[in-house]
Formats: sequence, structure tokens, C-alpha cells
Amino acid sequence: MQDVELTTPATPKPAPIDVEKVQREIIFEPNPGPQTDFLASTEQEVLYGGSAGGGKSYAMVADPVRYLNNPNARMLLVRRSTEELRELISVSKQLYPKAIPGIKFMERDKTWVAPSGATLWMSYLDRDDDVMRYQGQAFNWIGFDELTQWPTPYPWNYMRSRLRTTKASGLPLYMRATSNPGGPGHQWVKKTFIDPAPHNNSFWATDTDSGEVICWPKGHSREGEPLFKRRFIPATLFDNPYLAEDGMYEANLLSLPEHQRRQLLEGDWDINEGAAFPEFNRHIHVVEPYDIPSSWTKFRACDYGYGSHTGVVWFTVTPSEQLVVYRELYVSKVTATDLADMILEIEDGEKIRYGVLDSSLWHNRGDTGPSLAEQMILKGCRWRPSDRSRGSRIAGKNELHRRLQVDEFTEEPRLVFFNNCTNTISQLPSIPLDKNNPEDVDTNAEDHLYDALRYGIMTRPRSNIFDFDVSSQSSGFQVSDSTFGY
Repeated sequence: MQDVELTTPATPKPAPIDVEKVQREIIFEPNPGPQTDFLASTEQEVLYGGSAGGGKSYAMVADPVRYLNNPNARMLLVRRSTEELRELISVSKQLYPKAIPGIKFMERDKTWVAPSGATLWMSYLDRDDDVMRYQGQAFNWIGFDELTQWPTPYPWNYMRSRLRTTKASGLPLYMRATSNPGGPGHQWVKKTFIDPAPHNNSFWATDTDSGEVICWPKGHSREGEPLFKRRFIPATLFDNPYLAEDGMYEANLLSLPEHQRRQLLEGDWDINEGAAFPEFNRHIHVVEPYDIPSSWTKFRACDYGYGSHTGVVWFTVTPSEQLVVYRELYVSKVTATDLADMILEIEDGEKIRYGVLDSSLWHNRGDTGPSLAEQMILKGCRWRPSDRSRGSRIAGKNELHRRLQVDEFTEEPRLVFFNNCTNTISQLPSIPLDKNNPEDVDTNAEDHLYDALRYGIMTRPRSNIFDFDVSSQSSGFQVSDSTFGY
């Protein structure tokens, strides 16, 4: 009998096991972009704000997790009312028990207590007086969800005084906030976080009212040094793939009235009800600074005020007749002669064709000496008077509307601003209409830079072939006629 060799049937070789992947369960992973930037930011105060649905509240709940293993961590997360806390508490209950095994939520106190002893208190702060609930407390991390729901900056500023910890704790001191544009606190939040610097740029914290950098006080060993930094991180719906993919949430926001749509879908902080210039759009009218060719016409315009503010703006005219505001000066309590010195120092080496100044500065108010305009001219800072004839205010406003339009041929606006002109960019979209005369702006508003802008654009600035400066040529070609350049 012939021997038969028995063989084991072939079996497929199992795929190798990725041990690291099996062992690592991802509980939360931030979306690339703004959400990651927010969680990685190192500035003392950060606002993560913009359109609805950008993942802001989830990022706010996730941010303090990193400190829950430190026994010295004492943290506070607030909303304006206890009812508004429910969503944050619900999100935290989904995340915290998975991230920190053994963590417990004390329902009565609305406080998370980690096994390490670290705590996160989820509380409310409705009225300004409610800050007294936190008097004597110390926190290393404080979060405000929906910051624009607070009508004044008082709670935010007061709670900064509760931000402290021991040096040995190894904990940083942070205040974090999220918000959509709009709400009762829109203006102060915009002044605090959005206006001082281009979006997503770190900047030294400024006083909300004066705009001056907050510094160490006189007599301190660090007297005059800036205190701390802030940052605004813009968010859009499209940063959150979980809401943006099916398009339904976007469709709901698109159905809103334009004012709400621009705030909640586009995250536009510049839109205001009753605004005189609703067509202003930071994404269209604000550009990165660039080197201005020496042949382009440059000029300046000024609205002077000692007790309030002085606004000076510098323009250049491109070959396509677009006006570019490339510099601003916004100061208060500066005399006319000191202002002249400041302007001349700023313009050192520049060719400024002309300056236009509020014509009222040529008036002699009961004295026999030189007017304020003449004092500046005597210093070498030359001006010509602005047009303040009847109807000039309305004509200037109409011209500004025209300049903000996008030209159908160049497909660019007829007026843009370098992003370093932060005060002008802040004030222009916020200027309200005059309730008694909708053809003009409210003159009680902060309109100094607007007036300077209006004076400048009404000087009929033009760019033409005669702006070419033949003396700036670097080639060996010598012109025969310096007027025509050939």
C-alpha cells in the first residue's frame, strides 16, 4: 500500500497587531487649526471667538484637563447663569471620567474633584456684584464661556485679581474665554481682544478705555514694563468638520437676516446694527503692509483735538487709483506744536505731497497770536484747510461709501487699510448713523479718525504719469527732459 503524506491545510497569516494603537484610546483630539491653536496658546488671556459651531465650548471644557493631575490646581469655569451651565456640565461628564479615571462630580457644589485633589468649579456670574462670591479665592485657570454675554468688562477684570498660585506648584496662570460676536458685551470684548492687533497675533494687553498698554506701576522693580499678553483666535464653522460636512447647520445660519448671518456664520466682529458703513469687511478692506514704491503719491489728513483725541492718517495712491491708508496716529493731550514734531519725526525721509487739516484750526479764538494750524506750519509741518462748506460732511460720507465698494473692473475695493491701522479699522465699522439725520454719522461717536479719513478722500487724490520720480532711477539711462522722463 502506498504511503500517503498528510499535510496541514494552509491558514492565512494574521495581520500584525499595532500594540500602540490598541493601547491608546483617543478620548479627545482637537481639530486642526484654531481649536489646536487655542489649546496650545501660552498668552495669559486668550479669546477663542467667531462663528457659531466652531467647536469653542468643547475646547473650553477640554483645556483644563491637562492640570487635573496636579494637586495644586484650582480652576473655575463660569457662565452668566446657572441654566447656561448645563451644556458645559453635560459635555464635561462625557469627557472627564474617561480622561481622568476616578474623578468625581459633586452635584451640589458643581465641582469636579480629581483623585490628585485638583478641582474645577463650574459656576455662574450674573451681576457685577456676583464677583464677591469669589473674593478670597485663588485660581490658576479661569474660563468665561460666551464672554460677550457680560455687558461690562468689570467681571473679567475683577476675576483677574483671583488669578494666582504658588511658585512651587509649577502651574501657569491663564484666563480663557470663548464667544460669538454680538451680545450686550460685544463692544468691550471687541476693544479688548479684536481691535488691538491682527487676528491670531499675540499682543501686549491694553486698557479697554484708553487703549494704552497695561504696565507695571510706578515704584515697582519692573516699572514701565508690559504686564502680560493677550491673543484673539478666530473660529469659523468650517473649522469643525463634524458640523460642516453635511451642510445642514450652515444652511440654518444662511437663512438668518444679514446682520445675524455675518456674526454667527462669518464670525464678523465689525457688523453693528445701525452702523453707518455696514459694507466695511475686514477680509476685503484690510491688507498686509507692503513696500510702497517711491513714485506713488503720498499725503496725510488730520482731525485735531487736545481734550479728546487727534487722528492722523497717511494715504498713498496706487496706479489703479486705489487709496491705501498705510499709517495712523491716534493720540490725546498733545499740543499742536508737539503733534507737528511727532509727524515730522514719523515722516523723516518720506516725500509727502501735502497735508489736509480741519479748517477750524485756522480760526483765532479770541487771541492775537498764530492759530493752531499756523503753529504747526511754522514748525515745518505744512497743511492746507479741509473742505467744511455746507454739505461737505454728507458729500464726504457718500464718497467713503463709493470708495468702500469693489470696483467692477479691478475687482478690488477703491480704499484699503494696512492692518497696522488698528484704531481706524476698529472705529470705522462701529460708527453709528445719526438718529436725527441718517445721511450723516453720529457726531457724538468716536469719529476723529473717520473725520481725518473724510478730509483726505475729499482732496481728489490721483495717481498719474507725472508722479514718476526720475531722480530715483538707478540705471545708467539719463533723461533729456526731467518733466516727461525721456
